[in-house]
Amino acid sequence: MVDTHYFVHESSYVDDGVELGEGTRIWHFCHILANTKLGKNCVIGQNVMIGPDVLVGDRCKIQNNVSIFKGVTIEDEVFCGPSCVFTNVYNPRAFIERKHEFRPTLVKRGATIGANATIVCGVTIGQYALVAAGSVVKSDVPDYALVAGVPSRTVGWVCRCGTTLTGHQASRRCPSCSNEYEVREDRLIPVSER
Repeated sequence: MVDTHYFVHESSYVDDGVELGEGTRIWHFCHILANTKLGKNCVIGQNVMIGPDVLVGDRCKIQNNVSIFKGVTIEDEVFCGPSCVFTNVYNPRAFIERKHEFRPTLVKRGATIGANATIVCGVTIGQYALVAAGSVVKSDVPDYALVAGVPSRTVGWVCRCGTTLTGHQASRRCPSCSNEYEVREDRLIPVSER
């Protein structure tokens, strides 16, 4: 008996050259392509495709029907909601080969991407940011920003715990966990986080 320290459902495929972290679980009908690295304790939902050459950090949750293509890097503790979409070519055509034009996308630690959101390649989603369901992200998202719409725009701020911070004052306290923040120059800056 082989002790693998991770779980891959029998209906899924893991190509050669893939690294799977301890405690990671890959569910039904997934395909993890060559030279991809999944960190520790990740949960990969049904019908997910990742790779090739993708890096996913520790403790990430990738929900059903997500495809993460070459050029995407996902840091630790990122949540990708059901059917969210990543792209890697800005102006694709079926009849023109553009693999040399892949644009990198970075999703920073603790960010959440809502269900059915589209992340257009070449952007950075800041740490602990929250992309609302159905949004289309075409530009960088600041740390802790709540973005929504098509195309998305910043509509508020979220705490590290995911609670929306309300009010227009420069100083804000999270009603759920009491973390404190200040808004400076269109950025949310942590004052104290627990």
